[in-house]
Amino acid sequence: MPIATPEVYNEMLDRAKAGQFAYPAINVTSSQTLHAALRGFAEAESDGIVQISTGGAEFLGGQHSKDMVTGAVALAEFAHIVAAKYDVTIALHTDHCPKDKLDGYVRPLLAVSEERVKAGRDPLFQSHMWDGSAETLSDNLTIAQELLERARAARIVLEVEITPTGGEEDGVSHEINDSLYTTVEDAIRTAEALGLGEKGRYLLAASFGNVHGVYKPGNVVLRPELLKELNEGVAAKYGQPAGSKPFDFVFHGGSGSSEQEIATALDNGVVKMNIDTDTQYAFTRPVAAHMFRNYDGVLKVDGEVGDKKTYDPRTWGKLAEASMAARIVEACGHLRSAGTRIK
Repeated sequence: MPIATPEVYNEMLDRAKAGQFAYPAINVTSSQTLHAALRGFAEAESDGIVQISTGGAEFLGGQHSKDMVTGAVALAEFAHIVAAKYDVTIALHTDHCPKDKLDGYVRPLLAVSEERVKAGRDPLFQSHMWDGSAETLSDNLTIAQELLERARAARIVLEVEITPTGGEEDGVSHEINDSLYTTVEDAIRTAEALGLGEKGRYLLAASFGNVHGVYKPGNVVLRPELLKELNEGVAAKYGQPAGSKPFDFVFHGGSGSSEQEIATALDNGVVKMNIDTDTQYAFTRPVAAHMFRNYDGVLKVDGEVGDKKTYDPRTWGKLAEASMAARIVEACGHLRSAGTRIK
């Protein structure tokens, strides 16, 4: 099945919310990690989201020019071709983009999709993220309003992060402190600025103690039940029935989360969960094992010639792809998306 159309992407998000499951959103940095993501989704019989961060796009653009837009466009075009061979539906998304990179990343990519839509085609990406968590909420939402208007015209969903996620992601870092918890007031201000769908659909990365990167249990206090409070506060403000879930939430910084924390987040409206650190490790671990086991084959030791079969990138690359795909199957199980693909 091809990359999701805007209509199908909206259907995916609606189905996740109604079914209380979420799609793993897998960061990719190469054609091989893309195939690992597609394979993992296919083996889990789950639709999913593939995303490219600014750092990932720069890497994809090549170390000669490091052009983020070139890298993102190239992999997206490649994905439109190869995803058709997998029996799942995939949405393409761009991950964290702070203010200083908007003009070099999200805005040019929006322009690419605007031209495609004008020509009667679907947008290149199905959603883009604006990360204004380092800005004041007022400035954050002002920029979000501009981007949401453009995204809506290009038939794209916008993701916004309104309060900080701790840790570090592509050079953007926040301390781990009490600011990592979005308040009901923050949520109401977001709804006032961006609407509740009438101005364009958006995903909300609210903070409930999330931290990017790797952390040991106990270092971070996750409060996924906070998402229920945010939904209830906004629903009451806008006169919606009790139990309404006005927001489509995104779970950032989920590495190391317990299954119970994930389940609570799903019950409270999370439809997308970013997964990067865990899949990076899953990809790299078998490569390291292969190199250690075959050091005298991958290296030309003591004047020998090595073993071409062991240093051939296809040999260790297949191990990496299989391991990353297996981690994605596991994630689909945790997020309840396994077996839910659109037929």
